Amino acid sequence: MMNKNRLEAFSDGVLAIIITIMVLEIKVPKTANWDGITHILPTLISYILSFALIGVYWNNHHHLLQSLKKVSSAIMWSNLNLLFWLSLIPFGTKWMGETHFDKFTVLSYSILLIICGLSYNVLQNKIAHSLKNDINQLAKIIKKQNYKVFISTICNILSIPTAFINTNLSLILFALSSGIWIIPSKEIEEELSKTN
Repeated sequence: MMNKNRLEAFSDGVLAIIITIMVLEIKVPKTANWDGITHILPTLISYILSFALIGVYWNNHHHLLQSLKKVSSAIMWSNLNLLFWLSLIPFGTKWMGETHFDKFTVLSYSILLIICGLSYNVLQNKIAHSLKNDINQLAKIIKKQNYKVFISTICNILSIPTAFINTNLSLILFALSSGIWIIPSKEIEEELSKTN
């Protein structure tokens, strides 16, 4: 069985690379005035949204892995699946920013966020299942997080039709879907402090 610390270090490394790739995609303005900034503003907004999203995933992923006692093959594959979909965020970020939030690119980004959220849910449920026999209360607390997955998935699904109406509404929904995850579950921390 893999060590929990190795899984966390690998995941942290991948997420750090994802953020690095995104920031390297931002081109320096060609002019030294406000017009130069205005031209790359969609790319900057796209980057800020995606940076917040990756930050939220990193924070919650860290708390989730703290609850792990043993790493199974199913958890390793579920984690790798999540990292795969998150690694496509720089592509979606650049495409959305460079096309100035064209509805098709916003729609594609929405679908990517839905898949990322569902992948996180799979990992969360695999970890909760692995804890059922050892720390039943912690497994229940992790399962309670499914309501956040549901709300963020609904926000991302709603961002698909709103992309055809107004892509700015989709961007607001992206921010909302990440926003509900900003504060990780304090219950997980409290339960872990009891068991340690």
